[in-house]
Amino acid sequence: MPAIGVITFELRMDDALSLKDKRHYVKGLKDRLRAKFNVAVAEIGYQDVWQHGLVAAVTVSSDQARAQQLLQLVEREAAGFLGRVLVDATTEWLA
Repeated sequence: MPAIGVITFELRMDDALSLKDKRHYVKGLKDRLRAKFNVAVAEIGYQDVWQHGLVAAVTVSSDQARAQQLLQLVEREAAGFLGRVLVDATTEWLA
């Protein structure tokens, strides 16, 4: 049965002094996850706030086990890239 998995990352960038500083983290994360895992990635919240970010990555797979494995790898990559900037990661299943 097909599975659609969404992982949402909440970022807190206390050292960001402008949207340009924030973009460094958000764009870097989006580009890295797209290139390495071929997932769809978008900033979905806090677009006008300098020190907070909300980014989601989505995958579609023929089975949930494969999608879950991929999203776990995505989460590890995000945690390694962002370090203390990543404050929360939540996974949801749409199908």
